[in-house]
Amino acid sequence: MSGELERFRYDDDVVRKFVAATLLWAVVGMLVGLILALQLVMPALNFGPWFTFGRLRPLHTNAVIFAFAGNALFAGIYHSSQRLLKTRMFSDALSRFHFWGWQAIIVSAAITLPLGFTQGKEYAELEWPIDIAIAVVWVAFAVNFFGTLAKRRERHLYVAIWFYIATIITVAVLHIFNNLAIPAGALKSYPIYAGVQDAFMQWWYGHNAVAFFLTTPFLGMMYYYLPKAAERPVYSYRLSILHFWSLVFLYIWAGPHHLHYTALPEWASTLGMLFSVMLWMPSWGGMINGLFTLRGAWHRVAQDPVLKFFVVAVTFYGMATFEGPLLSIKSVNSLSHYTDWTIGHVHGGALGWNGFLAFGMIYWLAPRLFQTKIYSKKMMEFHFWTGTIGILIYIISMYVAGITQGLMWRAFNADGTLKYDFMQSLIKIIPMYWFRAFGGLLYITGVIVGVVNIALTWASRPKVYEDKEIEAPALKPITAPDPEPPSPLKESGAHVVQIAYKLERFIEGAWHRTWERLPLTFSVMVGVAVVVASLFEILPTFLIRSNVPTIASVEPLTPLEQYGRDIYISDGCYNCHSQMVRPIRMETERYKPDFSKPGQLTYSLPGEFVYDHPFQWGSRRIGPDLHRVGRKYSHDWHWDHMMNPRSKLKKSMMPPYDYLFRDPIDFSAITDHTAALVKVGVPYIRYEVENADKLALWQAKKVAGELTKLLKAQNRRVPPNLQTKKIIAVIAYLQRLGTDIFRGPKDIVRPWLDPKWRREIKLSQPGGKD
Repeated sequence: MSGELERFRYDDDVVRKFVAATLLWAVVGMLVGLILALQLVMPALNFGPWFTFGRLRPLHTNAVIFAFAGNALFAGIYHSSQRLLKTRMFSDALSRFHFWGWQAIIVSAAITLPLGFTQGKEYAELEWPIDIAIAVVWVAFAVNFFGTLAKRRERHLYVAIWFYIATIITVAVLHIFNNLAIPAGALKSYPIYAGVQDAFMQWWYGHNAVAFFLTTPFLGMMYYYLPKAAERPVYSYRLSILHFWSLVFLYIWAGPHHLHYTALPEWASTLGMLFSVMLWMPSWGGMINGLFTLRGAWHRVAQDPVLKFFVVAVTFYGMATFEGPLLSIKSVNSLSHYTDWTIGHVHGGALGWNGFLAFGMIYWLAPRLFQTKIYSKKMMEFHFWTGTIGILIYIISMYVAGITQGLMWRAFNADGTLKYDFMQSLIKIIPMYWFRAFGGLLYITGVIVGVVNIALTWASRPKVYEDKEIEAPALKPITAPDPEPPSPLKESGAHVVQIAYKLERFIEGAWHRTWERLPLTFSVMVGVAVVVASLFEILPTFLIRSNVPTIASVEPLTPLEQYGRDIYISDGCYNCHSQMVRPIRMETERYKPDFSKPGQLTYSLPGEFVYDHPFQWGSRRIGPDLHRVGRKYSHDWHWDHMMNPRSKLKKSMMPPYDYLFRDPIDFSAITDHTAALVKVGVPYIRYEVENADKLALWQAKKVAGELTKLLKAQNRRVPPNLQTKKIIAVIAYLQRLGTDIFRGPKDIVRPWLDPKWRREIKLSQPGGKD
């Protein structure tokens, strides 16, 4: 029921702002991606420490996901929501706060990540002050959106609004609970989760960030902009209901499939696989709903570049949502995991689905936002074809590279020895890395042409935009349910027929139409679906101790080793190296320590990671796994390798880390870091916390002394004040990695636990005299 006509104007200014930001960050994010692709084939392009692959890759992923795709989805939500709800946004001030706050967050990420301030968790690298800012801005966005729902002039919520509601609620839950951490400094923190639990929470977040930041909002935009561009209604209302609720409930379970064959409990990864496979059906339901919307309009696709972008975007959505469940199957995952196959998969989704849907939307919006004709249709066509060809070259090269890596890693000779070493598999795929760089170059060329086209369209705008006044009837309170449509079944008095009538109404979605009139009820149901599904996996992982059996010989890292680990995380080493030897023969043979005994377990065990805040299992191997690297090489080998990787491995892609040989250890920070780790559950004794800096110096002198002997034996120069350099902390950490389960009773890693040692050893003050 509706009341008298009310007049209002849409707020398109904030939409224009988000569109401009989308285009800016598209160029920045993809340009960084192109640089990264070139760094893999031309290591000299690494300029350390700020512009190395390990530090730039998180910048690239954050720029593409949260800056480019984020601004695109905000533009689409702000524009379509106002039209679908027939009202202006709840608060212009909140809209502006959202826009400028989000850009400030992106800029802060662009500054802090190259400087090495990171949590070391994929897609969640930003440190705690920025995380708080994200939560504040997201809450402002949520208040603005739900406030707009409350004052809407359209009773029923269209399908796009359902997906926007799911996005806002779920992203808030994911962000808050994955980023719970204890600060250890202005831009340093440690997550409250460790090891297996941290890995589970991270991929609960990571997989569902893809689901609810890169999928659900873009599906909402597809359901609005594709029918608008095609001038056709959505193919099936009932299919959209099935699509929506299946995604909301099933997606949240699927994260553990990223951790097959790791130290995660097998029940969790198997559950993730099952739900991932089930996701294929509703995902393709959405693709079918999108493509079938074009029924009767396919002849227009050849002439309309906007429809071309949408068709390819929806097609890539279908490809990605078929490939995702395929890669979640354990037998396939054992081959694909840690390889470039995964890189091809995620870029097919990001560039094909998100990228093309965003550009299609912007091209459709531009004439309406800027109230002028698009500058050049030919430039749109050029953008489309260069982008499409670029994506195909990119993903095909990565599929070839990934399958080649997986097969070479698992190849054995007839005598049972490994057929290829790691470097041979890396050298083999270098040509594919060149193809990837070329594909990326084509894609970003299309993007730049598109940005120029939109900029020239903007330049031809009128001096003053026409701000049309809209009329719509106000909503009156609901006094009665919607009248039921006539049905022959309803008129019958037979009990069986009445049941058939109710079933007919259910299948038609009558129950859902009731929910669509009640946005609060609808939102609560979405929240319940997400939270309940999450808790079914999270609670057993945390509460059942047998999921992470402890190991008596595993102790926390020493303060110096922990400082070395912090450097490892800061430099983004997890972007190239894993720390997880899976219980697969190809890995246990390749990575077993030289000092392990026959028959001894050499794969990674859950109890080895109980003090790891954060976990560092990685998701890709451009370099070999490092979990069993401890004591494998001498101190001077690590020294030479970090100074010039190609002095040890001629074809290595690793950049040099010469700054580690110059920069001093910040002993004053070590005490604060140790105290913060105690707060998250690492069992350091009081003596360790109070003397962390001194203990670190004591161990640094010990490691430096051992290194000095090795260097002098080779008649090599020993730098002054060696014990104060960061390289010593890194060497100490690398030499400890994965060795605890092989320690004997006489292998003491924290001698200060013995009161006698504390009485006899006189510790030096860092920066003072011995």
